[in-house]
Amino acid sequence: MIKRDNVVTFMGNPLTLVGPEITPGMAAPDFSVVDNDLGPVSLAALKGKVAIISAVPSLDTPVCDMETRRFNQEAQALGDKVKVLTVSMDLPFAQKRWCGNAGVANVQTVSDYQAASFGQAYGVLIDGLRLLARAIFVVDAAGKVAYVQVVPEVTHEPDYAAVLDAVKKLL
Repeated sequence: MIKRDNVVTFMGNPLTLVGPEITPGMAAPDFSVVDNDLGPVSLAALKGKVAIISAVPSLDTPVCDMETRRFNQEAQALGDKVKVLTVSMDLPFAQKRWCGNAGVANVQTVSDYQAASFGQAYGVLIDGLRLLARAIFVVDAAGKVAYVQVVPEVTHEPDYAAVLDAVKKLL
């Protein structure tokens, strides 16, 4: 099991991430998560579309809430050639409740709670906390990683402009 130290912090305190470092140009690793109705979701669900995969610690926190709402707005503007997933360790039932309350319909929330498959494959599982670090992965329509942003401080929002620029270059 690969462990990487000092990649991200939480309120200034360093955390250890489990899994490999994902870099642009790599084939996007497969994963197995569940949707809000406990149905399986894997990398195959993104095939043929440009994908924004947003990993967040929990939708029930202010920054994750803001980030997912922002990507929900952006997804509407990007159209049907782009798929946006938000992955967290939140239970699928909590994700479904959150989406309903927040009016989020353009982002698919998926849960990694069962096996931490996504977190380990993408190197964003926080050791000891069993939460995901805040990170964005843009995957092209052929399944290749085009852009990666691991947010250095978990309590900060990502650089949305950089993510959107990476997506628009692929459309």
